[in-house]
Amino acid sequence: MIRKTSLIRRSAAVAAAGTAALVLAACGGSGDSAAGHVSHTGTSPSAAASTPTAQEKHNAADVTFAQGMIPHHRQAVEMADLAPSRAKSAEVKKLAEQIKKAQDPEIKTLSGWLTSWGEQVPAEGAMDHTAHGAGGMMTAEEMNELEKASGTAFDTAFMEMMIKHHEGAVSMAKTEKTEGAFPDAKKMADAIITSQTAEITQMNDLLGKS
Repeated sequence: MIRKTSLIRRSAAVAAAGTAALVLAACGGSGDSAAGHVSHTGTSPSAAASTPTAQEKHNAADVTFAQGMIPHHRQAVEMADLAPSRAKSAEVKKLAEQIKKAQDPEIKTLSGWLTSWGEQVPAEGAMDHTAHGAGGMMTAEEMNELEKASGTAFDTAFMEMMIKHHEGAVSMAKTEKTEGAFPDAKKMADAIITSQTAEITQMNDLLGKS
């Protein structure tokens, strides 16, 4: 009897301990589950954004846009770099600074997209051999003329060339908006159309062509 009673008590104690463990586990489990759920929902959007599937939402038009706009922007920056030492007009100097400030970061962004897509980033200087005349880009002769000019002659040449250059960029951006698929590229295209159309108007005003 004593042994049987002892066994009963021991079984009851084990059962009670087991019940307590289950209750604690249930409480802890719900907390862990909630924490895990919050963590998952909190991190999943950023995790999804960095996955290859997010980057795959682009098409050939996006690649063409990025590969074409990089050398195009590089030449605009090269032209803008001439203004501080050659331009006479304060408005032209300010415009050149504005162009460089906008297009330098876009070159980096476009290059980053191409890299993430596994596509070729145009090499520095590629425009000197393959892109003359495309998208309103300047020829080597035109760039040489601009480099030799100064004062009012530079101001006029710079704005006339940049208007042509901007018109090419706007045309490329409109094609991207129509044919592209990558949302960020289409947003950039929209920004290029807005900003460069405004700059074309400004330059025409300065040239007295409006």
